[in-house]
Amino acid sequence: MKIKQFKDAPLSHFSYALVSNGEMALVDPSRNPVPYYKYAEEENAKITAVFETHPHADFVSGHLQISKETGATIYISEKVGVNYPHQSFDEGDSVKVGNVTIKPIFTPGHSPDSLTFHAFENDEHVLFTGDTLFIGDVGRPDLREKAGNMKAKRKELAKMMYHSIQNKFKDLPDDAKVYPAHGAGSLCGKSMSDADSSTLGNERIGNWAFKDQTEEEFVSEILKDQPFIPSYFGFDVDLNREGADNIQSAKYSIPFKLNVDNIDNELLVVDTRDEQLFKKDHLPNSINIMARGENDKFETWLGAIIEPDEQFNLVLEGIDNFDEILERVAKIGYEKQLKGIFTLSEKISNSSEAFDLLSFDKNKEKYTIIDIRNASEVSEGKIFEKAHNIPLNELRKRLDELPKDKPMVVHCAGGYRSAAGSSILESEIAKVPVYDLSEDIKKYKS
Repeated sequence: MKIKQFKDAPLSHFSYALVSNGEMALVDPSRNPVPYYKYAEEENAKITAVFETHPHADFVSGHLQISKETGATIYISEKVGVNYPHQSFDEGDSVKVGNVTIKPIFTPGHSPDSLTFHAFENDEHVLFTGDTLFIGDVGRPDLREKAGNMKAKRKELAKMMYHSIQNKFKDLPDDAKVYPAHGAGSLCGKSMSDADSSTLGNERIGNWAFKDQTEEEFVSEILKDQPFIPSYFGFDVDLNREGADNIQSAKYSIPFKLNVDNIDNELLVVDTRDEQLFKKDHLPNSINIMARGENDKFETWLGAIIEPDEQFNLVLEGIDNFDEILERVAKIGYEKQLKGIFTLSEKISNSSEAFDLLSFDKNKEKYTIIDIRNASEVSEGKIFEKAHNIPLNELRKRLDELPKDKPMVVHCAGGYRSAAGSSILESEIAKVPVYDLSEDIKKYKS
């Protein structure tokens, strides 16, 4: 068998194509199917199957579009409860793709309906582990209390994960390759390795979840210090259960205008430009969520700051960014909320106030300092002792907690999030100046 891994860097998402004897299967594909189609052409292979390990929370899968366009069968656990055309695929079932046999292993824990796919041919064994087994970690169990048709409490799922790790992999060989759905940087786990694959033997040695421990010890460890849950996660679980619309049709139905100096609605504006361009000129009611390249976690913060049912406009730096950024919006299913896409004219004059770092350095007591890092980051140490801590994903809902008798200075850990945080305060609070400490925060970190 031949396996190709596809990486979506901003979401730290891995998907896969398995090729054997002129047939191709996809595992946990991203929303846009074009890269898989190109690979199928390169391999002269027919896409016959799409395997879904579970309904994902952090991205929208293209399984339904791929099935409609290629005739491929979607294989997914009957426990997910989907209504689109599919083949139920649960323990005891198997299917052939070329010369490769694929069997599902029921591995609940991240979700109550998670599968791991065991693909094998002769002595070669491959495990597509989805969000069950990562490299160095396992999937978090706290995403399905409020999303999906099978709701489960985090402690119940944590116990399921313990038994999945203890029992579901024990009869598989050490040399079985492990291909997860995510790597380091994903919010679907907390301590994943930078590696993009492993072997089951290596995970048995190095992954904390395989250590000899009681269920109680395992549950305690997996539940502590999990990262925040963006607002869009539950929305995407349900969207993946329904099956998303064709991405090309969805993207290009959104109105676009070039060089505007105002917008004829009062919706929130998400401005994707670099922070320096934003500070120089931007539209009122704007939030600066930068999308300058794949290192910017634009999708995550768009879905953490903007609610799944909240309409918004989008500002681009230029037309060259149109396809890329629109696709990034669609990757989390937010294109239906997007009401207009714009580039700005040179007539825009709304700017952010310049920050006097020297004055701040000498007179910190004259400022309200707002730390928008996550609680787990703050627990490791405050940068400014008297700072108010409100995580960025909660900031819009907790503005009333902030004193408004002094100028405000916003900081995060490196500068990316503070651009968004300061723009939120600037658009919502008119009484006092708001400043972004940006990358200058690094001068104050010990």
